Amino acid sequence: MRWLRVRLGQGGDGERGSAIVEFVFVALVVFLPLIYVIAGFSAVQRGVFAANAAAREAGRALATAPDLATRQARAEAAVAVAVEDQSVAATDVVLAYAPAGSGCDAAGSYTPAMVPGEEFSVCVTVTVRVPLLPEFIDANTATGQFVVERDRYVDG
Repeated sequence: MRWLRVRLGQGGDGERGSAIVEFVFVALVVFLPLIYVIAGFSAVQRGVFAANAAAREAGRALATAPDLATRQARAEAAVAVAVEDQSVAATDVVLAYAPAGSGCDAAGSYTPAMVPGEEFSVCVTVTVRVPLLPEFIDANTATGQFVVERDRYVDG
């Protein structure tokens, strides 16, 4: 009878089906954390791209606006468009200005006068949300900086 069981595939060493179990175990232990790390890294990188693009576009909007009344509105609109382009929530964005030669640590207390030849930094800080982490964990921020130098030969 043993030869019949071996011929029908019922005999052997009891290893049948173990490859599937091993693959599922490896997939759960290795692949799922790997996918989460990739998703988290992508979220952080998206925040960095959004902060840099928003600072650049806000600086360009400030430098080219025709009058004082429209400068801030144009800068905020440019930030909103640049951040939305990277699929980051616009509620997690802070736009501030810093004097020339200082970093974004000094941003917030400076208001540009927009006089010819003035140089200042536009700083945009984006709060990065990593997937599957609670909302109260928002310590991950990305800051973009763009230096604006107004042309010396413009009218006001």
